[in-house]
Amino acid sequence: MIDFQNAAYHKLKLVSNDTFANTISPLFVDGETIISSFQTIRDGVVFTNKRIIAINIQGVTGKKKDISSLPYSKIQAFSVETAGLVDYDSELELWFSGLGKVKFEFTANSNVAEIGKIISSFVL
Repeated sequence: MIDFQNAAYHKLKLVSNDTFANTISPLFVDGETIISSFQTIRDGVVFTNKRIIAINIQGVTGKKKDISSLPYSKIQAFSVETAGLVDYDSELELWFSGLGKVKFEFTANSNVAEIGKIISSFVL
């Protein structure tokens, strides 16, 4: 499990849904599809219609991967912070039962309000 309290998820940027598809599709349940994908230098976060999947690429070669599944059904609350004039990044904080707070930072041009809307449609 990724240590979300000390995770280096900074400045996630929107990437093609194909970026992590081969890595995570073997984990999919029937009917699960990718909604959007974000990536830092090597790590990533994928939002599906069932859960959030955090991918931590490890090691020099990147062959070792830590994949964490965060089901929408376990989200108790979330917070969206959009970019401003001085603070150029956007943030998404989620509180999961049994896990605690998970925080993701996105580039300023990421539409975190849309991400919040997507999460709302699954948890409300």
